[in-house]
Amino acid sequence: LGLLTIMLVIALFALITAQCARATPLNFVLLFADDLGYGDLGCFGHPSSLTPNLDRLAARGLRFTDFYVTSAVCSPSRAALLTGRYQTRSGIYPGVLYPGSKGGLPLNETTVAEVLKSKGYTTAIVGKWHLGVGPNGIYLPTRQGFDSYLGIPYSHDQGPCQNLTCFPPDVKCYGFCDQGVVTVPLMCNENIKRQPADFLQLEKAYSEFASQFISDAVQNNHPFFLYYPSHHTHYPQYAGADYAGKSPRGPFGDSLMEFDGTVGKILQTLEETGVINNTLIFFTGDNGPELMRKSRGGNAGLMKCGKSTTYEGGMREPAIAYWPGSIQPGVTRALASSLDILPTFAKLAGAALPDVQLDGFDMTNILLNHRPSERQTIFYYPTDPSEKHSVFAVRWKNFKAHYYTRGASHSRSTPDRDCSSLPLLHHDPPLLYNLESDPSEYYNLNSSEWDSVLKQIQAAKEHFEASMVFGESEISKGRDSALEPCCIPNCTPKPECCHCTSAL
Repeated sequence: LGLLTIMLVIALFALITAQCARATPLNFVLLFADDLGYGDLGCFGHPSSLTPNLDRLAARGLRFTDFYVTSAVCSPSRAALLTGRYQTRSGIYPGVLYPGSKGGLPLNETTVAEVLKSKGYTTAIVGKWHLGVGPNGIYLPTRQGFDSYLGIPYSHDQGPCQNLTCFPPDVKCYGFCDQGVVTVPLMCNENIKRQPADFLQLEKAYSEFASQFISDAVQNNHPFFLYYPSHHTHYPQYAGADYAGKSPRGPFGDSLMEFDGTVGKILQTLEETGVINNTLIFFTGDNGPELMRKSRGGNAGLMKCGKSTTYEGGMREPAIAYWPGSIQPGVTRALASSLDILPTFAKLAGAALPDVQLDGFDMTNILLNHRPSERQTIFYYPTDPSEKHSVFAVRWKNFKAHYYTRGASHSRSTPDRDCSSLPLLHHDPPLLYNLESDPSEYYNLNSSEWDSVLKQIQAAKEHFEASMVFGESEISKGRDSALEPCCIPNCTPKPECCHCTSAL
C-alpha cells in the first residue's frame, strides 16, 4: 500500500507539473542573420567558420535542410518573415527601402509581434529593421507591435562608411557604402542615440539590451518575444575587440563569430533566468550571400549563385529550431519557409491568426513530431516582381521549375556565368531540376518523361497566381532626403550636420 501511494503521488506530481508547464506561455526568440549563405555555418559544413553557439543549437535542436525565404534581398524578405505573407501582398517591392523612403511596411499589416501582444507578450527588437522609417517615424518597429527597439533602422551600408571604424584599433570600413545621405544612426525606440553608430561597441550594446529585456520580462512574469535581426554578415563587415582577428576566415569570419557570440549571450541569459526550457529559439537568414564581395562575402555551399537571384543560393537558407525537452535533436528535410514563422508562433502561443490571406503553414508537427511538412510548394519571386512575369520559379515537392532566370551584380565573381548574366531569359518549357539529387541545379530534366511533373507545377503556379493580389508598391513611392533620420532636426548643411555622440 505504501509503495502504491508513493507511485500515485509521483504520478500526480508529474501530471500537475506537466499541466503547469503547459499553462506557462512559451517564450520566443527569433534570430535572423543578414546576407548569410547556406554554406556559411560550421554546422552546415563550412570548414573555417567558428560558430560554436549556433552549432550547439543545431546539434541539440532541429536543423532544416530545405528552408526558404521569399526574396533574395533584405526588405521584402523581412516583410514576409514578420507578416506570414508574400511581399507582393504588402507592397514591399521592388528592391529595398532606403533612409529617405516615403513608404514602409503598411500599418494595416499584422506582424508576429502584434499577434503575440494580443496574448499578453512583451516584445522587443534589437538590430536591423529595414521596413521603413517614414514621416515622424511612422514605420518604425514601435508602431508595428514592438514595445522596445535598439538598432539601426536599415542596412548599415546605407550611409557613408569610408571614414568609420569597423575593426579595432582604427581599421576603416572596407569600401565606401552609400554616399550623399546621413550616416547610419543608432536608434532607441524612436529617438536617435548616436549618429553615426559605433560599430566597435554595437554588438555589445545589442547583447546587453537583449539580456536586460529577457531578465526584465522574466522578473515581471511576462511571456516575451525577442527578435534579433543582426547586421552580421552584411557588407561592410565589422567586429569589436573580442572577435576582431579571432577567426581563421578573415573579416567575414570575425563578423560571423561576433554574431554567434551574441547568440551565446542570449542563450546564457535564458539559462541564468531559468526559462531556457520554455523558450523556442528559431534561427535563419534573410537571403543568400553577396558573392560579388568574394572572400568578404558569404558562401552558398552546394547551392547555385547567391543574393538577388532566384537560384537556390539566393533564397535557400540555413535554419535551426531549438526548444529543449520539446524539439528532439535531428535533421529534417521537410519543406519550410520564413512565411511559416507567424502561424507557428501563433499556434504555440494560442493566438488568433490575422484575418487576411496568409501564405504560411503551421510547422508545429515538423518541430514537435518530426513529421512531413504541410507545405508542398515554394514560389520564387525576383527582387523586382511584377504581375506580368509573376514568379520566376516554383518548387513542388523535390522538383523545381525555372520559368525565368536572371543573374545579378550581387552574385557576380563566380565562375558560373548564370549568376552574373543580367538579361532576363524566358524558358518554355521551363528548366526542371530534381533538388533532392541535384541541389546545385546542374542537370536539366528535359525529356518527355517529366511532363507530368511539369503539369503539376504549372497547376500549382496557376492556383497561386489566382490568389495573388499585388499591393501598392511602397518602395515606388520614392524618397525624400528630409525623411532621412537626423539627430539634429532641421540642421544645415544636411547630411553633414547630422552628427551626435553619446554613451552607448
